[in-house]
Amino acid sequence: MLPVTGKRILLRDMILDDLPAWEQWTMPGNAWHELDGPYYPKPSPDDVKKMVTGAQARIETGEWPEPRRRLVIADVDTDGLLGLVTAAWESEETNWLLIGIVVFDPEHWGRGYGYEALGLWCDYLLAALPELARLDLRTWSGNHGMMALARKLGFTEEARFRKARIVNGEYFDGMGYGILRKEWDARYPDGFAASL
Repeated sequence: MLPVTGKRILLRDMILDDLPAWEQWTMPGNAWHELDGPYYPKPSPDDVKKMVTGAQARIETGEWPEPRRRLVIADVDTDGLLGLVTAAWESEETNWLLIGIVVFDPEHWGRGYGYEALGLWCDYLLAALPELARLDLRTWSGNHGMMALARKLGFTEEARFRKARIVNGEYFDGMGYGILRKEWDARYPDGFAASL
């Protein structure tokens, strides 16, 4: 099942060669931090170094959960790190999974990398977890790119928590998007990759 290969990107486990770039992109001050939950505390440089050490240990032992909860978005030609896709339980008891994505370099924003990566990630998770009835993603009303990506993939705006997020002293809405398995299957009957 892995890697998951698209036209321009692939989703794969993190490798040791990713660690220097991942460390650089995870450090404070990168533009993606301004869009990805900017209302949450960001890791300090020391925190990032600890994260990298932990990732190195996981890579070296090859201990990955099944199915994966995080994969690297890599360029299909160079295998270079572009970003990450993630999944976390909102409620494991009710099979309610939240997904996320980050494309690190602003030069890659708005060029279809996120669309391809998140679509392939949805396919992977729905295939790996047949008990899922839905997928969710969360963002905030200041992240126009993420809201557009959700709509482009067929997600429905299901929640708008008005003035729930504060960014740079300004209030924004918390946004929740979801798609049912049956809606995904109807939209991509041959799988998302076939639509690329």
